Amino acid sequence: MSDEALSRTRTALRSAVASMPVRVAVAGATGFAGQELVRLMARHPHARITAAMSSGASGPARTLPALDRIWNGTVVPFDADSLADGADVAFLSLPEEAAATVVPALLDHGVRVIDLSGAFRLRDEAARQRWYPKTRMPRVEPIYGLTERRRASLPGAQFVTCPGCYPTAALLALEPLAEANVLAGDVVIDAKSGVSGAGKTPSDRTHFSECHGNVSAYGVFGHRHAPEIEQELGRAVTFVPHLVPLDRGILETVYARVTPGTTAHHVEEILGAAYVTAPFIRLRGDVLPEIKHVAYTNFCDIGWRVDEPSGRLLMVSCLDNLAKGAAGQAIQNFNVMLGLDEQAGLLG
Repeated sequence: MSDEALSRTRTALRSAVASMPVRVAVAGATGFAGQELVRLMARHPHARITAAMSSGASGPARTLPALDRIWNGTVVPFDADSLADGADVAFLSLPEEAAATVVPALLDHGVRVIDLSGAFRLRDEAARQRWYPKTRMPRVEPIYGLTERRRASLPGAQFVTCPGCYPTAALLALEPLAEANVLAGDVVIDAKSGVSGAGKTPSDRTHFSECHGNVSAYGVFGHRHAPEIEQELGRAVTFVPHLVPLDRGILETVYARVTPGTTAHHVEEILGAAYVTAPFIRLRGDVLPEIKHVAYTNFCDIGWRVDEPSGRLLMVSCLDNLAKGAAGQAIQNFNVMLGLDEQAGLLG
């Protein structure tokens, strides 16, 4: 889309939503990311939550005490048929199998969909069948919603599949360098995530007594976020996630090599040019970011150092897995889809 056409689309979308709030439904509203969605959308200046549903179809309606006086609605059991009623946009924070079933029906009803699950992230059919075997691509091709890198494709989109939390941190750091052809050799991503990244369903691994005071690697050579990173980066990576005893946050340390003559200043120029208009990317240079710098925000902080004699590159990319890694990024996509201020509902 040309800059002129993109500007016209944004103007038309902005005019369409200026007179009335966008009606929003949230499915999976009792999960960690779902509750974050409700909390943020409840104060969005251009949206109104018309339905909030849990992931399960049974059980009583419930309130969310943590959101008292922020959002005083009720979360009802999941009902795919009524989800489309009275909604312009549906956010799905559902398990992959449920999302794979629900998305086509919502699109057929004319509802725009922003899916936080992994069901539709992988474009290769064989890879998708391995990692998300229940997914069948709908008639509307999804836009991969890494907002800062796919912004031009988002205005007017009908269906957005949001990236995983780990891929978001990795790709925001690495994609501009890959496009500039300065990455050389292997890329290793050492990723650490808080326990909320595992979702709300309890397990032996996420039990307090197991994770408190402990750090453990998991999913080595078998994590579904690895093919997602490789798909978007266009190269193989070694991706090793770790569970750390925090409630939220991701820190990824990236080890790579750069082409001869590439300096830390060159890296700064490449990233600066890529994110000059990106309100939620904070480039930290050689001051390496930390999880506490980004917790409870929609920022992704990126720092780097280059050992020039050897050409070794070290990058640290940090974000909140429930905000920039999930709900916050979904709302960024919502804003850009509808021609709104990208920061609406996320700052202030």
